[in-house]
Amino acid sequence: MTDGTIGATANDDRSKASRGPFRPADRPGGLLTSVVGSHAHPSWFVAGIAAAERGDLGPADVAEMLDDAVDVAIRDQERAGIDVISDGEMRRAGFFTAEFYRHLTGVRALPADRLLGPGGHDQQHRFEVVEPIAAPNGLGVVAEFTAAVGRTARPLKMTLPGPFTLSGRLRTGPGTVYADRLAAAEAFVPILRAEIAGLVAAGATIIQVDEPSPAIHPDAPADFAALVNAALEPAAGREVRLGAHLCFGNFLGRPLARRTYRPILEAMLRFDVDELVLEFANREMAEIELAAEVASRGRDVAIGVVDVKNYYLETADDVAERIELTLRAGVPAERLTLVPDCGFSQTARWAAVAKLRALVAGRDLVVGRDLVPGRSQPPAAASRQPSVPATR
Repeated sequence: MTDGTIGATANDDRSKASRGPFRPADRPGGLLTSVVGSHAHPSWFVAGIAAAERGDLGPADVAEMLDDAVDVAIRDQERAGIDVISDGEMRRAGFFTAEFYRHLTGVRALPADRLLGPGGHDQQHRFEVVEPIAAPNGLGVVAEFTAAVGRTARPLKMTLPGPFTLSGRLRTGPGTVYADRLAAAEAFVPILRAEIAGLVAAGATIIQVDEPSPAIHPDAPADFAALVNAALEPAAGREVRLGAHLCFGNFLGRPLARRTYRPILEAMLRFDVDELVLEFANREMAEIELAAEVASRGRDVAIGVVDVKNYYLETADDVAERIELTLRAGVPAERLTLVPDCGFSQTARWAAVAKLRALVAGRDLVVGRDLVPGRSQPPAAASRQPSVPATR
């Protein structure tokens, strides 16, 4: 594939007003449902990407395939009942940041440090920097938005990595273009700022920066919040909902950090965003009291209530129990969004769809039990929502 955004054209021009609630307080009783970003790849899409990389598909073939993949991701989320959806990041080839380097000048691909044995982060893409980096035609996220916005009537979240995360695949050090990783991260700030300005101009109303670096590199000599806030500056003060996702890593479903938010709580709260998107289900809801602290400091919080790193399929009751635990911990329903722990790019589609359905069904069980303020008349069908089976 030569360009992950090929064929990016919107089907129609649906108004922002028609899209429904896009923050928890907009929904009566709160408890909005959403996703973190990526969706699971269908088998035919995996085969199609491989064919495109071999040169077996023409540009029109690739465009059709990418459009169809986005439609599948959107339909899976809509059928599950998710309130705020994404395009599944389906136009991005490779894991997480890989697609963005295709849009950069000044870099040259390097062989992975390790080619054999169990999969791990040391087998991921790396790049030598041969001159100061630039993205003359942007990072492709604006084109992703314009391609997806007309394909759904629901609120659409757009995601992109933060500057320190993007810098992690570049070779830095003495004698190189960037003396250290922080210098490389600073070079990404104007590139991201331009992309975010483009998203705002195109009409995006929900933008999330994925910056797990504070959790993964808590001792790094970097002001993560300052980097992210500088990148988000074009959206500040606009009618745009901003979020920051901080997880512990998810390549092949494996974390790569000490899984605790407590040491970085103050750093997270310095992100100039409306919502922090955090991982809890995979940690058996450990530190859920921190979510209440985040909410008490005037931020919305999106809580991971299904585990994308586990092939146990949560039932609606499992999810409801996690939601009720979160409410009892002191997170107000009007500040609470319910999400998977992370994206679904490392999860099989059958499991991803089941987990999305369980997420919504669990929310509806909680509403049906009348535990949410503002819902004196819960939907009668909510308590009869069937649980998702625990096996495929």
